[in-house]
Amino acid sequence: MASFFNYYVFFFAILLSTSSAQNGLILPIRKDTNTLQHYTSIQMGSNRAMINTVIHLAEQFLWFECDNYTSSTYAPIPCDTQKCKIAKGSGCQVECHGPQRPGCTNNTCGASTFNPFESFIHGGTFGEDTLYSKDHMGVPQFSFACTNSDYKKGLASGTTGILGLARTQISLHKQIANKLNLPEKFSLCLPSSGLGKLYVGGGSSSKSDVSKSLITTPLIINPVSTGPASFVQGEPSDEYFINVQSIKVQGEPLSVKSSYFIIDKDGVGGTKISTINNFTSLHSSIYKPLTRAFIKAASDMKIKSISAVAPFRACFRSSTISITATGPSVPTIELVLPGNDVSWKIYGANSMFPVNKNVMCLAFVDGGSSPRTSIFPSTSIIIGTYQLEDNLLEFDLVLSQFRFSSSLLVQNKTCSRL
Repeated sequence: MASFFNYYVFFFAILLSTSSAQNGLILPIRKDTNTLQHYTSIQMGSNRAMINTVIHLAEQFLWFECDNYTSSTYAPIPCDTQKCKIAKGSGCQVECHGPQRPGCTNNTCGASTFNPFESFIHGGTFGEDTLYSKDHMGVPQFSFACTNSDYKKGLASGTTGILGLARTQISLHKQIANKLNLPEKFSLCLPSSGLGKLYVGGGSSSKSDVSKSLITTPLIINPVSTGPASFVQGEPSDEYFINVQSIKVQGEPLSVKSSYFIIDKDGVGGTKISTINNFTSLHSSIYKPLTRAFIKAASDMKIKSISAVAPFRACFRSSTISITATGPSVPTIELVLPGNDVSWKIYGANSMFPVNKNVMCLAFVDGGSSPRTSIFPSTSIIIGTYQLEDNLLEFDLVLSQFRFSSSLLVQNKTCSRL
């Protein structure tokens, strides 16, 4: 009888594990109110250490501080191995002068870890360990990089690294897809407050009513590498671009040259999605017409303009703005995409930032007019997290499609109530 019971428990555990794997990995997303960064929590290693990491669509892999990380299942990735090549390792840590531990091992594949809040590339080493989600589903031999505590400056309090979601071989979604035989896709729902979710390889978002009404547009490839985290001479960008063709304010298109919306042969221009920029950044030749059009449309709605508050240029007296289900009642901004009447609508909750109780500002910033940032090509439109909050976003790398909901508030939902 006991053996039958043990068999039943084992069989049930297998079914539960298989069901979890089929649904993919689900991770929580929180917002740090001081930095406005969005981060998630994972568990790593034999001790299932809780690791909080900032979500970054442009980082190639997971990295975190390993100074206090211990795990009996950790294994360094040796230099000159296939795994090191897949990770695009940089150099080799031949000898570590100190007690052997994660991040300090001999003959270990080197990693170039990029902290976007310092705009600096640091050194690290690659290793493997088991990654767990909050529902205890494990992903064995998950590749990541170890750094030390000096490298986490600028990160939200309580976080110790970056979770990479770029188009690479060792990003979170790529490794989970390969190891659990799941489709390579992930969904983000960044909360304005409360708890959002990151779904990898499927998850409950694919079964929700909201996901069935998502708008679809192609993901496009920038042929030129666009930043330090992903820069390899001659290779395309690892970041996520979409084809915004124009912008409308209250239904009226801005007068902007179409060339600013197109990615040229040098990788300059276009529109990318960022989980690091707090506010959407626009090329000056797009930003200035946008603010002028918005101020005029707001004036037509009897909204009173006041002096600018940096870094914003268009600010308004809060008492002249009414509040609706989709946030402040202000002119609607639309990012126009390919197709018949396809656009990403941005309502007041995502366009107006409350500077204080008396002032609200248009939450877009001037990205300048230089075609390059250092040696990297500039992007005309970088959609930031304030505009992404309470929008369900799906990145499908199998079909090369991006799906989005626009504001969930239209459906009386938020990321914390999805």
